[in-house]
Amino acid sequence: MRHSAILPVVTAALLAVLVYSGISPYDRTTWILEVFPVLIALPVLWATYRRFPLTGLLYGFIFVHAVVLIVGGAYTYARVPLGFALADLFGLSRNPYDRIGHFMQGLVPALIAREILIRGGHVQGWRMLAFITCCIALAISATYELVEWAAAIALGQGADEFLGTQGDPWDTQSDMLMALLGAIVAQLLFAREHDRQIAALQGGEPPPPV
Repeated sequence: MRHSAILPVVTAALLAVLVYSGISPYDRTTWILEVFPVLIALPVLWATYRRFPLTGLLYGFIFVHAVVLIVGGAYTYARVPLGFALADLFGLSRNPYDRIGHFMQGLVPALIAREILIRGGHVQGWRMLAFITCCIALAISATYELVEWAAAIALGQGADEFLGTQGDPWDTQSDMLMALLGAIVAQLLFAREHDRQIAALQGGEPPPPV
């Protein structure tokens, strides 16, 4: 697929999934809260597409993350069928689908931060790049936990489906740990391919030394 076609294809696919998920979600308020980041991200991606197109790798992971959010919004995280299947497979006491969401919440922002830092030449040295990237991902995760806290206060009992804690008193800490693991995986598994695509996007110029 040509790079110029990636964002239109991703957008069309996401809109189709979004519309389908919104036909009859389990809880309409939860659906709105969960898909809201997707409704923000798509206009931002299009607004910056000409002056700062992203790599195909990043567009792909943004799509996957958006689908995870949309599915979680449609079923609520504690009721996603995939989560029940994973719980049965691994003998878990709770639906772990929200852990997947928070893992992606670390992986995708880490790749976004990494791409911006490299292409802008803001960081020199791979150690500092990895450290700052993980810090940014954790900061985003912490901010989201504050948003969940605010939602719990504003909505009261109605926020239970959005929070998806399933009675876990350490849910916030576990969510942030999964985000950190996602950010680390982004560095370990995808850095080489990410660097290659960044270099191709910059006209064949190698990325800044990292």
